[in-house]
Amino acid sequence: MNKTIHALSISVLVLAVFAGGVYAGQAQDCWPAWRGPLASGVSPTGNPPLTWSETQNIRWKVATPGKGTSSPIVWVDRIFFLTAIETDRVGQPPATAPQTDPNAPAPFHGGKTPKNVYKFDLVCLDRATGKTLWQKTAREEVPHEGHHPDHGFASYSPITDGTCVWASFGSRGVHCYDVNGNHKWSRDLGRMKSKMMFGEGSSPALAGDALIVVMDQEDDSFIYALNKNTGETLWKQHRDEDTSWATPAIADVNGKLQAIVSATKLIRSYDVATGDLVWQCGGQTQNVIPTPIVSDGLVFCTSGFRGSELQAIELGHTGDLTDTKAIRWQVSKATPYVPSPILYEGNLYVCSMNKAAISCYHAPTGRLNFSQENLDGVKDIYASPVGAAGRVYFVGRKGTTQVIANSEKFEILATNVLADEFDASPAVAGDQILLKGKKSLYCIRLP
Repeated sequence: MNKTIHALSISVLVLAVFAGGVYAGQAQDCWPAWRGPLASGVSPTGNPPLTWSETQNIRWKVATPGKGTSSPIVWVDRIFFLTAIETDRVGQPPATAPQTDPNAPAPFHGGKTPKNVYKFDLVCLDRATGKTLWQKTAREEVPHEGHHPDHGFASYSPITDGTCVWASFGSRGVHCYDVNGNHKWSRDLGRMKSKMMFGEGSSPALAGDALIVVMDQEDDSFIYALNKNTGETLWKQHRDEDTSWATPAIADVNGKLQAIVSATKLIRSYDVATGDLVWQCGGQTQNVIPTPIVSDGLVFCTSGFRGSELQAIELGHTGDLTDTKAIRWQVSKATPYVPSPILYEGNLYVCSMNKAAISCYHAPTGRLNFSQENLDGVKDIYASPVGAAGRVYFVGRKGTTQVIANSEKFEILATNVLADEFDASPAVAGDQILLKGKKSLYCIRLP
């Protein structure tokens, strides 16, 4: 069996050793990227509350500036997220941006190209109080195109190694700050043209000293490896892909790091050291959003727009793996469109499209544990589920979170309601769960 460990978890362990003292003890309780320390949606040491409400187990609640579905991340005593703040200043989009035909019909979803200048900010809060420690504007400009009403201009999530924080705003560049808010570097990788003006949102991933950035769009698509310390391009590869939104998954395969990117035409895995294509595999649907999960020699890739697909692909192979035995198992029913899956102690959970209908599979074999069990009181889900303390948390768009047991049998443990709407994914850090709504960020913790 291949040794498959997400590079981020390695980074957490290394930093814990060198940080010393209180930082070493707390590093394991952090949530350094939008899918957590294992990139699986699970906090292995977390123990957040089972129940809450607007009047129960709320440590603090603060209003969030601007708009965006960026999910919060946590490192020791700090919380980070991205936001886009519309100003009252009218301006023009950058001259280098793709030009929009003023006579072209508006997208069917009603998105409009803005006229006002936006501030694209990275925000840092104190974890204990919710107080803003610093807020930095990475870029100010008029976006060159609009977005779907359910989307936004700050849908990317940041990532940290405890020393620096990297923030991608896509067409508004990639930016690096230290954890105290000091600017280190910025890179402009060009303007993207998203499908139907849906918007952008593939978060960057860390792989050793490389920051992996995917820019899949309707014009030329690329994947970059940037030096995380300087922003210098280590390599750049063209991608024959349409717009997609999946964040790369990083795998250690036989001692070499690979960056695995799921997309409409092909899932592709790149050698992080060289940028060379290691393998590819067809079979996903259109508009791929869910991020792959790597575990125990397998990578799990899924999508759910105009079709359904979940593939468990063996790592360690090379070449074109389409329709080969490298696909350990697959299903073509009730897979997620927006939410990413969660893998918890061998149980792989997926939503059906964006519905609160949950299926669970035995990850090594594909055995179905249960299928399309409904979460009472939860209608639609965009946030990706998280797991901790033997529980899986599903956050609905209208403020209701249902908690189920991490088990082969479907069991609802709690139903919790807040007065906000949620599209961002939760973060679990120690005994806290952070829920970022459209209006407020909640820190939920037992008294």
